[in-house]
Amino acid sequence: MSISYNLDLATELTASQVARELCDVARSAGLFDDSLTPRLLLDDGALTTKGTWVRVGTETPQPWNPVIEDLGFTPTVAAVFQLGRAGDYVDQQDDMIRLVSGLLNRTPGDAVLHFQFEVIWLLRRGPELSLNERDDLWPPHRLAAVSQPFRRATHEFAQE
Repeated sequence: MSISYNLDLATELTASQVARELCDVARSAGLFDDSLTPRLLLDDGALTTKGTWVRVGTETPQPWNPVIEDLGFTPTVAAVFQLGRAGDYVDQQDDMIRLVSGLLNRTPGDAVLHFQFEVIWLLRRGPELSLNERDDLWPPHRLAAVSQPFRRATHEFAQE
């Protein structure tokens, strides 16, 4: 089973616009080369230099989606980050945070980064960003990679 994370966004931007912004962020961070295009992110997805598969798509969630039910917003676009088995997971998670932080700088709206609806890594509601209080998720070097002001608060999805 693969390890994957979702960044669910409730944004006025289209999936194509989010893919373009994510490509720009990844290129400036040295995680994509110039041959990778936003179209590739939308179609097949693309691998970062450290082996994380990234894909962007339009969301049409069902009303019982945990983001809607538990967090109170409806995602319109999602980015998936699937960690590669051959790479170092910690390094790939660090890169994911750099990509997410850069994308949040460029996209308006509410957002949640979560691990399979089990652990919420970060939540942005309006202008307020909160990061999970778990230090194993957010060691000092990862906190330093977040370019937005934030507070520490743990949010959870309801357990069934």
